[in-house]
Formats: sequence, structure tokens, C-alpha cells
Amino acid sequence: MAKRRTDWGSLVAGLLFLGLAVAFVVRGTGDWEFDVVWVLPVLAVGLGLAGVARALTRSRREQPLPDRPSDSGE
Repeated sequence: MAKRRTDWGSLVAGLLFLGLAVAFVVRGTGDWEFDVVWVLPVLAVGLGLAGVARALTRSRREQPLPDRPSDSGE
């Protein structure tokens, strides 16, 4: 199986949407009240963090690999 790198931007965005979904489910049961006005700023900040995480990992990913010595004995 090929080794894959973690996509941190997608992970942060997924956790953000999962957290918002849980907040709405809990709010729907009546156990917890929160103001829906906070959803858009939380969403904007969370997606901004996901973008920063993706940008930081992408810049590291695009760096060229170091040259490896050839096995042909040259």
C-alpha cells in the first residue's frame, strides 16, 4: 500500500463542519442554546485556518527531493 501524506487542510475543514453539525444537533434537542449569528464567523475563521494549514503543507510538499546517489556505480 502506498504511503500518503496527511491533508491537514481537509482534516481541519472536516472537523470544523463536524463540530458545527454536532452543535446544531445538540441545539435541536433543546439541551443547549446558542446564537446562530456566531456560525458564520466561526465558519470563516475555521476555513481560514484550513487554508493556512493547506498552504503551509503545500509549500513543504513542492520542495524538490534531495538527489540520491545512483546504484549503477557511476
